[in-house]
Amino acid sequence: MNQEGLERVVAFLDEAGTYYLATADGDQPRVRPFGTALLYDGRLYIQTGKVKDVSKQLAANPKAEICAFKDGKWLRVAGRLINDDNHDIKVAMLEKMPHLKNMYSADDDNMQMLYFEDATATFSSFTSEPEVVSL
Repeated sequence: MNQEGLERVVAFLDEAGTYYLATADGDQPRVRPFGTALLYDGRLYIQTGKVKDVSKQLAANPKAEICAFKDGKWLRVAGRLINDDNHDIKVAMLEKMPHLKNMYSADDDNMQMLYFEDATATFSSFTSEPEVVSL
């Protein structure tokens, strides 16, 4: 586990505000904007709803990648997204992002927390060599 690398990744995602999550739907790539990122217990978490297609795609194939861009630099995180139904993690995400409370509850069966496993983060820009961080 690389705590410093995780903190840099979450800070970048928070500052960028929006990142794009890529999944596979059979042999078709699917990409959509996301904005949830949480560092909890040494893991990078994102959040979605279990009723969404993205949740079904990740259940069939947990390999995913996210990409965010800000100030001429971009970050890619690739790995496997693993479901975690821990109530405390849901509460932490809702505390960090209270606007989600309009759609989700830590006590509902829809809110899904996913953490990256076996992940690699790559910080890139046009003006410097990529920096790879194992998470």
